[in-house]
Amino acid sequence: MDQSAIADRRQLRRKLTFWRVAAVLIALAAVFAAVAWRWPGETGDHIARVSISGIIQDDSELLARLDAIAQNERAKALVVTIASPGGTTYGGEVIFKALRKVAEKKPVVSDVRTLAASAGYMVATAGDTIIAGESSITGSIGVLFQYPQLKELMDKIGVSLEEIKSAPLKAEPSPFHPVSEDAKAMIRAMVMDSYDWFVDLVAERRKLPRVEVLRLADGSIFTGRQALAAKLVDTLGGPEAIRAYLDTRKVAKDLPFIDYEAPRRSAIPFFGGSIRELARSVLGLPVDLQPTIEKLTGEKLFLDGLVSVWQVDRD
Repeated sequence: MDQSAIADRRQLRRKLTFWRVAAVLIALAAVFAAVAWRWPGETGDHIARVSISGIIQDDSELLARLDAIAQNERAKALVVTIASPGGTTYGGEVIFKALRKVAEKKPVVSDVRTLAASAGYMVATAGDTIIAGESSITGSIGVLFQYPQLKELMDKIGVSLEEIKSAPLKAEPSPFHPVSEDAKAMIRAMVMDSYDWFVDLVAERRKLPRVEVLRLADGSIFTGRQALAAKLVDTLGGPEAIRAYLDTRKVAKDLPFIDYEAPRRSAIPFFGGSIRELARSVLGLPVDLQPTIEKLTGEKLFLDGLVSVWQVDRD
């Protein structure tokens, strides 16, 4: 290779390096600008507002926002707008506890929009008061554990699975063979333990006799009006009802609402929801498929653990 070709290649390499670095710097600037725009900085007194929608999961980013609101003395109250069919029981638990920590320092209002069922209702009970729309859907107090059964399908295609395990209940339930009665008893005991915790939480937060909560906690869902009659919510209404309640907690009616939103995900193809994925994409480094999809979509592909979620029967 002659000297001119070598020089051209070096020049091309320098240009590529320059543009890659420039792309990363521009992307970082955009991320920081988005965060600064989404997260209130030096602002006056206000009412913080957080939206919890979709499937509820263990969400560290949301927990960080709630902690920031708890620590922000300019945030005089928190309104949690909920539109969720539920999600993992643990996800609802950690969000519930985070909201109660906020409530130790300032009023927290649960604003039920459209749907706040199962773990969504669990989160709503963390509020000092629950305000719901008349035609909203809430309730579905309960816990669910589902597992597939592939034995018949495997028999049809001629596939079998052999296993050796330390004890009969290890790795149960398995989708590869019928579940034993002992395994079903183990799973039911686990589900009922979480169910009892959920029932006790509702009884404590709603100041209802446990026997009354058990009557309501059969998985039934309720409209806002039915939930009000059952004392699962406190008030029917919207922004005016929220303002009226906060006025009783000595929060000025003229304070603006400020949304504490998650940093906006990039719309650039193949760029993940974090700086790490962004840099790796620009520099051409390999990115594991599932975490990248989860970063891009904002949703986990699979729910982990026990589930408290309202599902419409599609049969």
